[in-house]
Amino acid sequence: MLKPKKVVLAYSGGLDTSIILKWLQTEYGCEVVTFTADLGQGEELEPAREKAILLGIKPENIHIVDVREEFVRDFVFPMFRANALYEGLYLLGTSIARPLISKHLVRIAGETGADAVAHGATGKGNDQVRFELSAYALNPAIRVIAPWREWDLTSRTKLLEFAEANQIPIAKDKRGEAPFSVDANLLHTSSEGKVLENPGQEPPGYVWQRTVDPELAPDVPEMVEIGFERGDAVSVNGQVMSPATILTRMNDLGAKHGVGRLDLVENRFVGMKSRGAYETPGGTILLEAHRGMEQITLDAGAGHLKDSIMPRYAELIYNGFWFSPEREMLQALIDKSQEHVTGTVRVKLYKGLARTVARWSDHSLYSEKHVTFEEDAGAYDQKDAAGFIRLNALRLKLIAARNARVGG
Repeated sequence: MLKPKKVVLAYSGGLDTSIILKWLQTEYGCEVVTFTADLGQGEELEPAREKAILLGIKPENIHIVDVREEFVRDFVFPMFRANALYEGLYLLGTSIARPLISKHLVRIAGETGADAVAHGATGKGNDQVRFELSAYALNPAIRVIAPWREWDLTSRTKLLEFAEANQIPIAKDKRGEAPFSVDANLLHTSSEGKVLENPGQEPPGYVWQRTVDPELAPDVPEMVEIGFERGDAVSVNGQVMSPATILTRMNDLGAKHGVGRLDLVENRFVGMKSRGAYETPGGTILLEAHRGMEQITLDAGAGHLKDSIMPRYAELIYNGFWFSPEREMLQALIDKSQEHVTGTVRVKLYKGLARTVARWSDHSLYSEKHVTFEEDAGAYDQKDAAGFIRLNALRLKLIAARNARVGG
């Protein structure tokens, strides 16, 4: 295969992607363009620019882009409309960021005339699949380079030796084995590996970086009111905010009260099980509030159908099929269901829990006069239930009669 002439690298500025940058230059002799996404990971990104320049990247080939609003508006919020949880628990914080990164890698490749993109995902994980499926969906002619599947730098020692030989700065704490690996963005923090690899042991306290220990959270609960329009959060305590600002505010509140911790053994798309410690404080609150809003605004048939497709939708995101036609088809159904999911939800935050305690909406389907235990002024005739039950019982009675007749 011909060597690429120009490669756009998803570059964090950390040791691994800095090694990849130099490896691309030495292995292929190609020009490298870097893309660093500000996903709200909470780190200063200018050092990534400085390190790229140190490694010989031209300033015009360094792209640092603030994608926080795009991330929440176009990826996180559409996913939240579905109440998506992979395997019933995981809010997909890492999964949902990968198609956005791939989108910008492909965009920059087109703008700079690059013939390839590269990522730093390993050959054991899900991210390699997510990056590459997204890239091919957006540009079927693009070449994707995955150094971890190609090079012979198969140990931490070899990586450090390569870094030292190529004058790549190494932070002191990187000279030894890291206790675990971390991926962070505005939606969540994910920790995996090393001290977390034995699922029979509780994660050490220092693994949790974004949230306070629920046992040490405030002894006084806090209420927050979240306003929704067509399934998306639009305000906090009556103040209209942008999507990323809302998620940031929810993260602050959730972190304070220890909300959103998850210790999960999940099934990776590549076939193995892995154990991760996830912190999704703001996402956990918004999911609970969205559910609370749907409770009074979404019809039972629509809500139950939507819940039935949620696992498939979540699996598509987890497996890297964000840009697939089936995900887009499901999204159209989900978005249709959200036309009347508008109103306000009050959520109580207390020692690791986020619970809906009140909800109201001009679009509500809830009718007090139909469900009241008091006099309903003729809104509901209880005698109607007898015929309803007889019709629904007919097939069960026929089955029971048959079984009694033939044995079964």
